[in-house]
Amino acid sequence: MAAVPCEFHLPLAADDLLRGDGSRHYVVQEVLSIRELPPAISAFRAAFRERGALAVLQHFDTIYSLLRHFRALGTAAKEDALELMMQVVTHHSNELSTILGDSGLSHTDRNAHLNALKMNCYLLSGLLEAFEMEAFKSGLAEVDPAGKNKKNRTKVSGFSWEDEREPLLRLLTQLLQLDLRQLWSGLVVEEELVSLLTGCCYRILENSNIGLQRYRATREAATHLLATALTHYDHMFSATLKITQMLQHFEHVAPVFAQAVTLWAKEYGLKSIVGELLREIGQKCPQELARDASGIKGYAVFITELAEQIPALVLSNMSVLLRHLDGENYMMRNAILSAMAEVLLQVLNGDQLEEAARGTRDHFLSTLQAHICDVNGFVRSRVLQLFTRIVQGKVLPLTQFLSVASLAVGRLKDKSVVVVKNAIQLLAAFLSNNPYSCKLSCSDLAEPLKKEVQKLQEMRDRCREAAPTVTPEEEWEAMLPEVRAAARQILQPLQEEEDEEVLEVEETAEGTSEQITAMLRKLNYKSAVRLTQKALCRFQGQEPFSSSKEENEETTILGILKRLYTGFCPGENSGNPPCDNGSVTVEEAVLEEQPQEQPQMELAKQEMLVQYLQDAYNFSVKITEALSLISKLMYENSVSVVQEAIEFFVTVSQFGVPQALLGVRRMLPLVWSKEPGIKEAVLNAYRQLYLSPSGDSERARAQNLVCSLSLIMVDASLGTIQCLEEIISEFVQKDEIKPAVIQLLWERFTEKTQCSPLERRAAVMLLGMMARGKPEIIGSNLDVLVTVGLAERVCEDYRLAEEVCNAISKLASNSKPAERKNNVPFRLPQEQALFVCLSEAVSNGFAQPSSHWIPFMEAAVTLIYQLAEGPEKICAHILQVCSQKALENLQEADGQKEESGASPSRVSDGASSLPTFLLLHLVSLVGQVALRQVAHLEVSVSAELRRRRVLREEEKTKKHKERSDSSTIKQRARSTGNDTTMEEELGLIGASADDTEAELIRSICETELLDEKHLLSAFVPLVLKICNNPGLYSDPALRAAAALALGKVCMISSEFCDSHLRLLFTMMEKSPLPVVRSNLIIAAGDLAIRFPNQVEPWTPHLYARLRDPCQSVRQTAGVVMTHLILKDMVKVKGQVSEMAALLIDPEEAIVGVAQNFFNELSNKNVFVLGGDKVVKKLHPRLPKRGCSCCQLLSFSQVAPDRIGWLCTACFKKLMLSVSSFVRGKKDNAIYNLLPDIISRLSDPDCGIDEESFHTIMRHLFSYITKDKQTESLVEKLCQRFRTARNERQYRDLSHCLSLLPISERGLHKLQDNFDCFADKLQDPAVYSCFQAVLVRFRRAAGKPETKALAEELEQKLSACHNQGLDSAEMCQEGDKTPMPVSAKRKPTAAGCRRQPLSTANRDDDDFVTPRPQALRNNKRAQKSHRRKKTVITFSSDEENSSENELSAELREEETPTKTTPITRSSTRRLR
Repeated sequence: MAAVPCEFHLPLAADDLLRGDGSRHYVVQEVLSIRELPPAISAFRAAFRERGALAVLQHFDTIYSLLRHFRALGTAAKEDALELMMQVVTHHSNELSTILGDSGLSHTDRNAHLNALKMNCYLLSGLLEAFEMEAFKSGLAEVDPAGKNKKNRTKVSGFSWEDEREPLLRLLTQLLQLDLRQLWSGLVVEEELVSLLTGCCYRILENSNIGLQRYRATREAATHLLATALTHYDHMFSATLKITQMLQHFEHVAPVFAQAVTLWAKEYGLKSIVGELLREIGQKCPQELARDASGIKGYAVFITELAEQIPALVLSNMSVLLRHLDGENYMMRNAILSAMAEVLLQVLNGDQLEEAARGTRDHFLSTLQAHICDVNGFVRSRVLQLFTRIVQGKVLPLTQFLSVASLAVGRLKDKSVVVVKNAIQLLAAFLSNNPYSCKLSCSDLAEPLKKEVQKLQEMRDRCREAAPTVTPEEEWEAMLPEVRAAARQILQPLQEEEDEEVLEVEETAEGTSEQITAMLRKLNYKSAVRLTQKALCRFQGQEPFSSSKEENEETTILGILKRLYTGFCPGENSGNPPCDNGSVTVEEAVLEEQPQEQPQMELAKQEMLVQYLQDAYNFSVKITEALSLISKLMYENSVSVVQEAIEFFVTVSQFGVPQALLGVRRMLPLVWSKEPGIKEAVLNAYRQLYLSPSGDSERARAQNLVCSLSLIMVDASLGTIQCLEEIISEFVQKDEIKPAVIQLLWERFTEKTQCSPLERRAAVMLLGMMARGKPEIIGSNLDVLVTVGLAERVCEDYRLAEEVCNAISKLASNSKPAERKNNVPFRLPQEQALFVCLSEAVSNGFAQPSSHWIPFMEAAVTLIYQLAEGPEKICAHILQVCSQKALENLQEADGQKEESGASPSRVSDGASSLPTFLLLHLVSLVGQVALRQVAHLEVSVSAELRRRRVLREEEKTKKHKERSDSSTIKQRARSTGNDTTMEEELGLIGASADDTEAELIRSICETELLDEKHLLSAFVPLVLKICNNPGLYSDPALRAAAALALGKVCMISSEFCDSHLRLLFTMMEKSPLPVVRSNLIIAAGDLAIRFPNQVEPWTPHLYARLRDPCQSVRQTAGVVMTHLILKDMVKVKGQVSEMAALLIDPEEAIVGVAQNFFNELSNKNVFVLGGDKVVKKLHPRLPKRGCSCCQLLSFSQVAPDRIGWLCTACFKKLMLSVSSFVRGKKDNAIYNLLPDIISRLSDPDCGIDEESFHTIMRHLFSYITKDKQTESLVEKLCQRFRTARNERQYRDLSHCLSLLPISERGLHKLQDNFDCFADKLQDPAVYSCFQAVLVRFRRAAGKPETKALAEELEQKLSACHNQGLDSAEMCQEGDKTPMPVSAKRKPTAAGCRRQPLSTANRDDDDFVTPRPQALRNNKRAQKSHRRKKTVITFSSDEENSSENELSAELREEETPTKTTPITRSSTRRLR
């Protein structure tokens, strides 16, 4: 190949080198074929050895041809070419370092080296580009989702392009570091060459994997190459554009370029590129960036990371970015705000800032505070995170502590979960880094603040009294330097007067003098000098403006001012001269200029102290305000928010805030949470609070731990104690509680350690809690508990004895049924000292008037039934002894009747009288024994019968297997295999035996316990007499105890229950005592579970208690109904709207009960079975009920609502017959209930006003989340407009429609049912609701056709609305008939609550016992043959009738004559 006599120009495209234009530019002569390349490369290599780097001048076409065929070549040829070119460029670089310093280099040699340089750089960059593209494509082709064969991708023959990139970039950097301008005769190096080499860096940086740690060396090499280009070759402008483009198109390069720019600014001094890049980003149009969300992310990350690394440089260029704070894209706002925060953390911190820097800091802080209320939740969340870092870095000024804390408290109500979480974190950071005190109790801070404020006031009074009298001459001497400086500034000949105040001279010299004097008093010296100048011109020769001609102007003016100030106010300045608001007297100014005086220094210190205490108090108040909000957040649906709330209360507790204990108690129920993270957070919180006590010794730490746990149990409810027991048992099982703690508790209980009675009871309670985890704690010290807690001194403290009984009961409750399957249950003999002491304690305390005896008695009787062998004998003995004492007391009363009159503390029926407390004790004891006896039979005796039967069957089976041979076993297995398998699948093995045992227990309860021979029957007339005669037995406690005893006795027998339910519900309805009504509601709930058939007709009376005027009764009724409905014991249709009405109750606790009910109801799992429901979990054992199919009284299985409760055999048949219809689908119970709730609550007669109705519906509609349910509700609500009776109802219906998230299909439903509500659109409220529906739909609509559909519907709505208004006007003008007025809301007693039931004016005749079930069924059967009315139903169908799905719902004519005792959904006739 011939030498290159012409000049080589770097082409824009590779094909340009193939086309000649007749000039002296180099053109490729021939593109070699693949076969010709190996010998050509060998020839190039030989020439390189001979001539050096200039060999490329003859062999350029060889490497160019290789680049043209790069994809088709083998790996070896590519590697050889790359190796050769790197050797050539390396040799040329070393050669140029010597040649460029030679001033005698000829023009021909310089051109040769210049062309060789261009050729070498072009070929090497071409190889780099080709290898990089090949690696990128191979990486895409060989992507393996499982991550396999990653090692085999790059290294095939020992060559790895990833390892070759770094040395290649370093070689190019070495080349650029030479003074290449000498090749251009000292001129500028061609921009094409610089762009060619820097393009290699940019191409490598485009690789998405370049940010990985293993490519760190490659990144650094590229960074240094670009830095060389920026430093020596004026690459700033090109780099700015290229980096900006890459940030927009490649997200991964943002952190890479942030590191690169940091390196350029710090090591190469290229600080200007920071400003250029930020200015280029700042000039981007915010509207365009809002449309390019992917491109803006790179800018945001770049700004954020750049601010973290070089915040000072970012600060100097921050102004160009501020315009993006008003843009729509939240990522840019986050980036700029993050940059501000980094500047505050690293640059604008400390107390030594200059005035300008302090102003910038305050501006940044105010900007951050403004964006705490940003419209975007991500921005609000990010700003709260930034403030958390600022607070933790102790950069936030004290003056802004309170304002930021107030904003954080406000964000606790934010709708975004992430914002709330970060707000809690910020408040926790405020607490941990507060500069005020380690104890932030408002009460502790208020007292010293008040004291110091009083002290400050006294110091101010003393300073005011001790202030020396200053003469006007002394004041003038103090003012003179400032007055002279002002005069000289005014009198300068070239002084520019900016914003000069316009001064008017008075008409007389005296008026002008007074004006000048007032200015001097206000320290307004410049205005006084100017006015004096004008007065000299106006009043020449008049006093006091006469002057000597020898004096200059400054001396004249100062003399006049002195005469005016000292001559016009000699008497005024001696006292306290009056001054305008906001002005400062000269006396005060002089005092401020003398801080060295001791009183002033003390006063300044006191003011600082008061300000500090005031800030600390305000901060404590704000934290206390946050506590109440965060405590409510502990029951949110978000796990992360709950965890943050728990951590916050742990932090608050460490700072001694008294309200923190309420939050610590409030988190206790979360230990039962189904979320493992929440439960573990609660356990960790109590670990930090109580298991890490301070103390020098183990004994001291144990004392602190016991004191802390005892404190939390003070005035704790039963629920709190149960939760604490769960936590402590967890700690005991994990051996986290030291033996020293248990030892100290025993010492407190036995009074070896001095403690109060309250602490002693707390010690017993804690021992009982620990016994749940380790029963041996109580079992090994049972004698100590009996001797100390239940011996002679038991009468001194019944509450201690009660806790002792509760602790001992852990021995029985700890053993689980699974562990006791084949083991004899733990029971103690009747002669045990425990039961002797309990019998004596109960009997001896019976005749003593003590308010704590009844709780102790109940605990003692419960313990006897749990642990004693034959507990009924022990309790019978106690009953006999106590009744004997009552009789003895009655006989004594009869003997003394003639001597003393009636006593208010005794009850009398005309013949005899007893002390009230004795009768109270007696009926309480009877009720407790009756309840415990039933529980003993149903639980303990039944379990023991089952255990013994299982043992007999196992022993029988074992013997049978030993006697039978294997062939018999196989034959029997073949013959009975199918039946056994079916029974096992249905869980019916042993069911008949269980039914026999249950029948035995039932017969005992029904026929024996209340038989005349049984002891309990003797006391039943007494209980009934007290309940039936409230006027005779007027003591509230006695009436409450008798009512409760009646409820307990009713638990024994269904016959007795049925005959006395009318009395029980009458008392529940009419008793004036709230405690009686509450107790009977609980009793009725228990009876509904035990005897559902008997209680079911009385269910409306249970719902009626939800409207009770007493808050505690409503709350109790809400809790009871929640349990009954969720356990499917009562109907969830009909009056369930009463539960919904509790959502607007004025009591917060009742609202919480209602919210919890609907939350649980929405999460309840049911399977859809045709048109009915089957409970997902089939409970194998349920209370006795009559089978709806075969009428046998047996244990029942859960079955569909319409079919009823079935025995095991009928249930087996049912499941086999309907198994093909079961669809495994979770249904929404609230969706099914909504139609009935809306129908009832929208009725004006219900007593719910419209605003309250809206509140209820907003809560209930939040549970409707599925599109299909929404569409179905839209159709049903539209149909309901036809049956609306008044304007109130269709206003409520339209409001419900506005709460639904309407989809496209929902909008079609509105179109299809437009005729249903078209005539109602004249009402403005209805029209506005439909408008709101369309507005919400448009926000979510994306398709043009859906928008067109919305516009069409809007036109129809507007037309009907306007047509209705026009027709109304015509009606009023023509007929002069007024339009109907909207239905007004009925006034209610409680405003937002319904009118409570009135019990005072009701008669006994009005309280009618519901008809027996059979009569109602017969009457319903007779009505079934009547002609059906055509009505539009508003029922709770699971699906639309248009969905062709098979329904298992029974028609009315198919309904059995024996209807279901309990139904859990409404009966709907199929059309």
